[in-house]
Amino acid sequence: MTPQLQQAIRLLQLSSLELQAEIQEALETNPLLEVEDDFDHDDHSAIQQESEKVIAQENQDVSQLENASIPDELPTDSEWEDTFDTQPVSLLSGQVSDSGLERDNQDNSGDSLQEHLLWQMRLTPFSATEQEIAATIIDSIEDDGYLKITLEDIQQSLGDEYSEVELDEIEAVLHRIQHFDPVGVAARDLRECLLIQLKLYEAEIDQLALLTELIDKHLDTLAKRDYAQIKRALKITDEELTELVRSIQLLNPRPGSHIQQDKTEYIVPDVYARKVNGRWQLSLNPDNAPRLQVAEHYAQLIKRADNSAENTYLKNNLQEARWFLKSLQSRNDTLLKVAAAIVDRQQGFLDHGDEAMKPLVLAYIAEIVEMHESTISRVTTRKYLHTPRGIFELKYFFSSHVSTDNGGECSATAIRAIIKKLVLAENPRKPLSDSKIADILVDQGINVARRTIAKYRETLAISPSNERKRLV
Repeated sequence: MTPQLQQAIRLLQLSSLELQAEIQEALETNPLLEVEDDFDHDDHSAIQQESEKVIAQENQDVSQLENASIPDELPTDSEWEDTFDTQPVSLLSGQVSDSGLERDNQDNSGDSLQEHLLWQMRLTPFSATEQEIAATIIDSIEDDGYLKITLEDIQQSLGDEYSEVELDEIEAVLHRIQHFDPVGVAARDLRECLLIQLKLYEAEIDQLALLTELIDKHLDTLAKRDYAQIKRALKITDEELTELVRSIQLLNPRPGSHIQQDKTEYIVPDVYARKVNGRWQLSLNPDNAPRLQVAEHYAQLIKRADNSAENTYLKNNLQEARWFLKSLQSRNDTLLKVAAAIVDRQQGFLDHGDEAMKPLVLAYIAEIVEMHESTISRVTTRKYLHTPRGIFELKYFFSSHVSTDNGGECSATAIRAIIKKLVLAENPRKPLSDSKIADILVDQGINVARRTIAKYRETLAISPSNERKRLV
């Protein structure tokens, strides 16, 4: 392959963020490349004249103030709030409330779970040995708040200096940590976590004894939705069991979740799809890359017959700049062409949603745009399309298919959407099994095997029918 083709292929497979970095590097290393200047000199002159008038007026006002006499005391007709913007302060965090000016991209990063627990440990009256034990326990806590290692492992981690520490001492420190904020942290399993939280709210919960017994002895049975066995064991009615389950749902099964704060990751779309006058129109995102051009003031310095080092340097960079601009334009044209072919095929999805998604493979788009499948694969990887239904990777629009009774095809995406719709509308007392869902789809003319339904259900993170069963 020629260097130009290699460069075009490399630019084609870059994401928008990687492309921006590539363009920035090219601008820094090639003096013959520059960003297009959209600056309007006539507007600049008008703005400059207006600024000069404002400055002259300000100077005149200042001179008048300097010559004016100022009395010793000035009357006031204002409140403190009129002069200084005051905002409510949170009593818990001590930070200024900014609820009216919230931003989606604000930095919510805070202390990690370990830092939060270590801070509380330092405020707790621990001895030096207990602090070392507590620090070892805290360091072993997972992000969800659970302690996955045994007390024996913690004992070995303390080292020879604390070889005389007994398991009872470690467990005593562990119990104190479990009542740190968030309550239930450092629990060794879900049962222990819920029981710790239950003790905290015991004064506010009715039927505490029944609830404790349910969590302590029948939590696995509850997870299997075997409500009949629980009712027999506890000798309670459906209404009482429902109330107990609701009380359990008020507890936090993952105590570390609200301390661990993941930073939001943002997706920048490469192409926008908009419907104008009943037709879908596409446009590239202008913010992804600056508009580049060849620096004319450097290009004019090049002399054709001059073979000096400086002239050769400028010639080489001019050629590289032209190749880069051509490769960049080729990338944009290819991306727009492929996106247009995908949108043309998937107009039903854009208009009606997932259930109208059509089957699509790379070979179909490759034939439409007259390119190789490998090129389509590069174009659709890590490239995103902004639609009224959300932002989707171009790969999302490709899916396998199954045959229908009328000789047509139904995409896997549409089948998953139908499964999700059926599950949302099912009777919680008698949830639909995979076989029943398969039968419903067959009645609609879509031939899908039960194991295929199970696979699609798992990709949607939908539990099996026995785990979806509810009392109400």
